[in-house]
Amino acid sequence: MSPDRPVGALFRRFRERLAADGVPAESGSRATGAGAGVGRTDAGARDAGLAPHPPRDAAPTVGRRRGGKGGRGGEQLTVPPAEFTSYYGRPVLKPPVWRWDIAAYLFTGGLAAGSSMLAAGGQLTGRPALRRAGRVTSLAAVSASAYFLINDLGRPSRFHHMLRVAKLTSPMSVGTWILSAFGPAAGLAAIAEVAPRLPEHGVLGLGRRLLPPTGHAAGLVAAVTAPALATYTGVLLAGTAVPSWHEAYPELPVIFAGSALASGAGVGLLAAPTGQAGPARRMAVAGAALELWGAHRVENRLGLLSEPYADGTPGKLLRAGRALTAAGVVGALVGRRSRLLSAVSGSALLAAAVCTRFGIFHGGVASARDPKYTVVPQRERADRRA
Repeated sequence: MSPDRPVGALFRRFRERLAADGVPAESGSRATGAGAGVGRTDAGARDAGLAPHPPRDAAPTVGRRRGGKGGRGGEQLTVPPAEFTSYYGRPVLKPPVWRWDIAAYLFTGGLAAGSSMLAAGGQLTGRPALRRAGRVTSLAAVSASAYFLINDLGRPSRFHHMLRVAKLTSPMSVGTWILSAFGPAAGLAAIAEVAPRLPEHGVLGLGRRLLPPTGHAAGLVAAVTAPALATYTGVLLAGTAVPSWHEAYPELPVIFAGSALASGAGVGLLAAPTGQAGPARRMAVAGAALELWGAHRVENRLGLLSEPYADGTPGKLLRAGRALTAAGVVGALVGRRSRLLSAVSGSALLAAAVCTRFGIFHGGVASARDPKYTVVPQRERADRRA
């Protein structure tokens, strides 16, 4: 540094002032020296007549200090405890990338399963109108389910690729095989309903004779696989890291099973005459009991993780679903002889199933977006283990 420059003159006067105070200009490093201009350790600060100050390169520590008389009393952290918000303003978990078509897939899969069980009930009890309505609706719903699933996957080939392996520990893999087994059986049972319209002679006449027994067997196969189709989506959601889905693993399959039964009952109440709708009414009562019990549990058992199911859009949908389910069951029981009231009750049950599935879906997405639903339960579990 040039002595002729102003900065050099200021530095020289600073050094002269240190020398006049009796402090050497070069007395060690910042961490260990005893000088006022360099040290700042307790010993160096005391020799220079300065207040103690920790060296800059010393690691910060979190200590406690005592208050009150004689050093007694409460203790206070010198560094306040950190409060969690998020990681640089971002959620801890990435929200599910699934769109509305997966929520629709949840509904149509349950509707297909419930309708096939309704059709099997009509088949075994000799109610052709109930059987026909259940089979046709089951085929339409499972076709819509396949479309929604493939649309979410992006390319039809991805669905085909999932069939190359069978992994029992993967709900998605198991669900793909369930859907592949259920779909052809439901389709064959629905096609058998056109047998009475075929001519009696020729090749089509052979189809007229063979389709009914084949359709009966296929309808029973579809009904046997229907419970798995109705509930595997609940297992699929509970197997994710989404907090409010994962914590509700005991209730989600029950809710989806009840919703499937109620939606199938709604089809029977809408399409079948009142004299043939007995199995549909019983299905409505059973499905409503399961659905209402499960919905009550997820809104009250999960503690903090129940909030996403009670607030905002998910809360409105689930409350509407409960109200529509209760109204549909009451209407089904009261309107045993009223075709109009039975149809209204069936429509209410179908609308309730839509609200319930979309409410569960949006509740899980909301819990993944807010970091507190991830961190607070984790800390509570860690505290319980400790």
